[in-house]
Amino acid sequence: MTTAHATGTREQWRADYESLLAEEKELTRRSTELARRRRELPWVPVEKEYVFDTTSGPRTLAELFDGRSQLVVRHFMHGPNTPDGCPGCTFETDGLVGAAPHLARRDVTFLLASRSPLPVLTRYRQRMGWDVEWVSSGDSGFDADFFDYMHVPTARRDYGSGSGSMLDVMELMALSCFALRDGVVHHTYSTYDRGTEALNPTWQLLDRTPHGRGEDFSGWPRKRDEYPA
Repeated sequence: MTTAHATGTREQWRADYESLLAEEKELTRRSTELARRRRELPWVPVEKEYVFDTTSGPRTLAELFDGRSQLVVRHFMHGPNTPDGCPGCTFETDGLVGAAPHLARRDVTFLLASRSPLPVLTRYRQRMGWDVEWVSSGDSGFDADFFDYMHVPTARRDYGSGSGSMLDVMELMALSCFALRDGVVHHTYSTYDRGTEALNPTWQLLDRTPHGRGEDFSGWPRKRDEYPA
């Protein structure tokens, strides 16, 4: 990739960099404030009894915490509308799975959840080499309920036919967080679509490279075993 770009002296670079650095620091402070506000959201008890198919057998949402007090669920687009697995979710998950053992040491369980049957998810997980729990929510209503909880815009929910639910046409791409207190599961935070973008280290690295994210996404990103040798 070649583009015309201004060149300059080290002194010119330093002057522009210091101006940029001031804005980056302000963004960091703003991000810290947003993180505090996320933590201050009210906890909502999860009253519905969801049951997931897991490698350890059927488990409730509370049991998915695996003895910890916090749970992060990555809603992965793998289900009736994305039977081969979403390339974008795969792209993001490549950068997330390495966090799981570190999160566990901070009292947080991290896992993936999708509507596809467990054997299908297990084969995909093994193909990708991901050492992380991936559970099947099946027809439990887990994804449909969280579409509602996050108030996905009406214009998008009305797309397609049938009930008008987004699940009629696509799977849920989101992240949800939960807390377990006195045996009760509480929903604490969710975000969807571009709200998960900041979690993807590849985007963050590209944003710091000379050419950024680029403009041609016709053949990228792909599942990493589908790139030409």
